[in-house]
Amino acid sequence: MAITRDQVVHVAKLARLELSEDELERMREQLSAILEAVGKVAELDLAHVEPTAHPLDLVNVFADDEPRPCLPREEALANAPDPEDGFFGVPAV
Repeated sequence: MAITRDQVVHVAKLARLELSEDELERMREQLSAILEAVGKVAELDLAHVEPTAHPLDLVNVFADDEPRPCLPREEALANAPDPEDGFFGVPAV
């Protein structure tokens, strides 16, 4: 499916982009190529393929939460630019 120059202008206007004539033509060509590639997926017979959120069966990829000792305050504040009274110093709001 080829996209027209007017469609590119419309999308650029929605995105509040100012495109030169060269950019309009380049975007038209690139968007047409993208739509053509996506259109090829529509040609596939996917009737027996179940919809998935992820191509691999992942259950939980996070490590278990295990309690451990806290970082000592002195070490936590060692690289702070402006520690104040044992806390991180921040500008007043």
